Amino acid sequence: MKRINVIGAGLAGSEACYFLLKKGYEVHLYEKRPKVMTPAHETSYFGELVCSNSLKGKAITNACGLLKEEIRLMGSIMMESSNQSEVPSGGALSVDRELFAKYITDKLKSFPNLIIHEEDVSSLDESVPTIVATGPLTSDSLVVFLKKLTNSEDLFFFDASAPIIKKDSIDFTKAYYKSRYDQGDDSYINCPFSKEEYDVFYHELVNAELAMVHEFDKHYFEGCMPIEVMAKRGYDTIRFGPLKPKGLQREGYPKAFAVVQLRQDNVVNDLYNIVGFQTNLTYGEQKRVFRLIPGLEHAEFVRYGLMHRNTYLNSPLLLNEDLSLKGHPNIYIAGQLAGVEGYVESAAMGLLAAIFIDQKLTKNNAELPPIRTMCGSLLNYITHANTKDFSPMNANFGILFGANKYNKEEVAKYALELIKEYYAKVQRD
Repeated sequence: MKRINVIGAGLAGSEACYFLLKKGYEVHLYEKRPKVMTPAHETSYFGELVCSNSLKGKAITNACGLLKEEIRLMGSIMMESSNQSEVPSGGALSVDRELFAKYITDKLKSFPNLIIHEEDVSSLDESVPTIVATGPLTSDSLVVFLKKLTNSEDLFFFDASAPIIKKDSIDFTKAYYKSRYDQGDDSYINCPFSKEEYDVFYHELVNAELAMVHEFDKHYFEGCMPIEVMAKRGYDTIRFGPLKPKGLQREGYPKAFAVVQLRQDNVVNDLYNIVGFQTNLTYGEQKRVFRLIPGLEHAEFVRYGLMHRNTYLNSPLLLNEDLSLKGHPNIYIAGQLAGVEGYVESAAMGLLAAIFIDQKLTKNNAELPPIRTMCGSLLNYITHANTKDFSPMNANFGILFGANKYNKEEVAKYALELIKEYYAKVQRD
C-alpha cells in the first residue's frame, strides 16, 4: 500500500484524505490540534469552520455555488457533510459548524488506512508524496522551512471572524425575521437602525479600541474586511455593504436607515452570527459597540470576533499546474496556502491535489480539469497570475474562461458537464 502524507486536517486536507483513502492509499495525516491549538480554532475536529458557517450561494449561477456543485460531483466530503448539517440560510448554504466538522472527522477516522499523527510539522520528507494543506495558520517553523525550500519570502494578509451570540438574548420587539429580496423564507434575523441610532453606532465603531494595530492596514483581504476598517472608509460604506437595508423593510414600521443581519449558526437554532461583522475590536469594545445595534442591547456573546494571519505562497511563481512545488515534485500545496480564498475554494484545491498525486503515481501524468470549469479556472488563475502582485482569489465568473460570451446558467451547465467527464476519466485511469 503506497504511503502519502497529508499535512493539515482543514477542509483541503480532509478532501485530499477522503479521495486518497477511497483509492486505497495509506494516508498519514499530520494535525497539530488538539496538542497545539490555534487562536482561531475551538475544537480538535477535522474540517472545522473558523470565520463563518456560510459556504455562500447555492445556485449554480453563483460562482461559489457552481464550484460547490463541481466538487460534489467529484465526491467531496465537504458537500457530503453539508447535506447532514445544513441550517436555514435563504439562498446560501450554511451549516452547523460542530455537526459539519464532526461528520468529516468521524468519516475519515472510519478508514483503517488512515494513520493520524497529532504533531506540529516543521519540515517535509521529500521522499514521500506529500500534500501541504496547513491553511491560514501555518506554523512559523513550517513557514521558515517553506521559505528555505522555495528560496522566497512568504506572503500574508490578515483575516477576521465575526461574533456569535445567543438567540434568546435578542430583543424581538425590535428584531424581526426576513430574507433579503423576499426569497420566500425568513432565514435571517434583522436589526433595523434609524438614522439617529446609526449615527451613534457609526461614531462609536470608528473610534473603538482595536486589539492589534501593527501592519494590519497594509494586508487586509478585501473579501473579509473588518467592519470597523470598512466603516472608516466612509459614513455610507457599510450602509451599502453588510448593513444594506434594501429588501429588508418591515411592513407597517418606519423605513430602516440600515439593517444588521444575523444568520443561524447551528441546527439547534440557539446561536446566530452577525453577518459581515468580522472584527479586530477588543472583546470589551465588541460587547459595548455591538450592543448599540437595535435588538442586541442585551446580547450574550458565546464567541467574540477574532483576527488572525493568513499565510499563502506566491503560487504563479512557485507552483506547477498540478499544484506541485517547482523543483520539488513530491511536494504539493493545497488550500489557502496555494493562494485561494474561501472554504469551498480551499476544499477544491485539496481535492485536485489528491487527484493529481493519484494520477502521477498511477500513470505518471496529471490530467488537469478543463479550463471552462470553475475548478479549472481557479487552478489556472493561481498558477498563471501576475507574480508581482499576486493575492488570494475567490471563485468568480471573471476568471472563468468564456464566461463573458454566454449567460451564467449556460456557462454553469456546460462546466458541470465538463467536470462530470473529467472526473469519470480520472476515475478510469
